[in-house]
Amino acid sequence: MAEKYNTKCPGVKRLMREAIELAEATDEYCARPLEDNLFEWHFTVRGPRGTDFEDGIYHGRILLPKEYPMHPPHIILLTPNGRFEINKKICLSISGHHPETWQPSWSIRTALLALIAFMPSPAEGTIGSLDYTPAERKALAKKSTSWACPQCGDVTALLSSTAAKPPTEEEQTVLNQIAFKGEEEQVKPPAEPVPEPQNIEFTPQVMESSDSTTSFLDQLTEILVALLVGAIGIFIYRRWDAFATSESTEL
Repeated sequence: MAEKYNTKCPGVKRLMREAIELAEATDEYCARPLEDNLFEWHFTVRGPRGTDFEDGIYHGRILLPKEYPMHPPHIILLTPNGRFEINKKICLSISGHHPETWQPSWSIRTALLALIAFMPSPAEGTIGSLDYTPAERKALAKKSTSWACPQCGDVTALLSSTAAKPPTEEEQTVLNQIAFKGEEEQVKPPAEPVPEPQNIEFTPQVMESSDSTTSFLDQLTEILVALLVGAIGIFIYRRWDAFATSESTEL
């Protein structure tokens, strides 16, 4: 296969290295590229113990972009399982649906470990998720052992009895981060209730002026008007008195 690809390409070099690291199947997972396509892998995982998927063996595809590991892969499950829709790209924080959360340090092994950890989590309506009952999932888990891939064959023969290497401290930290981000995406805050409109009565208020300057001018105007009226009255009185005096003198 190496002859078909440019081995100097970072993505090709990375995938070839991961193919060597995952060449030996384990009792929990296995994954390998197709013979004619380095950018499509098939994987098999055992259902997590102590869950509805415990007796199941699930098979799927990993589609890797040419920009891997800078861009995340797409993950598709092929085996009916009751948690993820089959033949559909599932939505996880490690998948192509969320390139903003993907980190180039993550690998195909990281994706497999995260997928196993995510299986018992609630669906919460995320893309590609199902929310079957526990009884339905257990029934599908038992049926999954008889499922066969047209390209890989009987899925039960793909896993081995070799114990999987436990996650390192660094890998566990990454898995915890992935799980935490997944919970953040699934749990949505409740919508705040919209208050009902209320009929509010407004009482008109007469606003009294607090401008002291205006009040002073008003008072001054009133005084000036009063003085003017008084002066006019005095003037008229004197004119009338002078006229009356001259009339009496003539008589």
